[in-house]
Amino acid sequence: MSGHSKWSTIKREKGAKDAKRGAVFTKLGNMIAIAARGGADPTMNPTLAMAVEKARMANMPVANIQRAIDRVSDKSQAVLEEITYEAYGPGGIALLIETATDNKNRTYPEVRTAVTKHGGTMADAGSVAFQFTRKGQIILNETGDDALLTALDAGAEDAREEDGEMLVYTDQRELHNVLKALKEAGLKITEAGLTYVPAAEVRIDNPETARKVMNLLDAIDDVDDVVDVHTNADIADDITIE
Repeated sequence: MSGHSKWSTIKREKGAKDAKRGAVFTKLGNMIAIAARGGADPTMNPTLAMAVEKARMANMPVANIQRAIDRVSDKSQAVLEEITYEAYGPGGIALLIETATDNKNRTYPEVRTAVTKHGGTMADAGSVAFQFTRKGQIILNETGDDALLTALDAGAEDAREEDGEMLVYTDQRELHNVLKALKEAGLKITEAGLTYVPAAEVRIDNPETARKVMNLLDAIDDVDDVVDVHTNADIADDITIE
């Protein structure tokens, strides 16, 4: 099972900084609005419950969360569409780029520009996606056997310690239930949501290639309509990226 990566760590740090300028709230709001199509009551819609939970963990104001939920019933608002783009990057890495957009004619060129400007190429639909599996991921601010056993007893498929945290993976349909069980067990949760886990990772141990990969991922993530970026890049721990 894929573990942590430099990108996932940096992305979380970047998200905290972006929250200060509201950029991350726009992305989270789009996720909530799309999830609310399945029902505006989080207690009856696990997908919405997870989107709201992720927003709360990012300290998104309650009023912003409610506005995003209400968007689904506001006929004056443009309809959001979920589109996942596929691409390749430096070192032969694969990329899945999740977007939420009200204008795909705007979003695709912006994503393509971010990819091609930083040494990547867009890929045909399906040529990358088969290399990934949709999973639930919960990051715990916990370590040790007790936390591991609690996670597995809660229904997790896998759990492992990395960088002083525990990464818990679940079937995507069980994410909400496992998260609830871990909360009830009193474990400290840092982040939770759906992710794409690569079947195999591409090792990056060249500093220059690693720098190009990180610049590419950062540029894609900066596109307003991009909700999340997933990669099979495994950047060596001993590489320092400025």
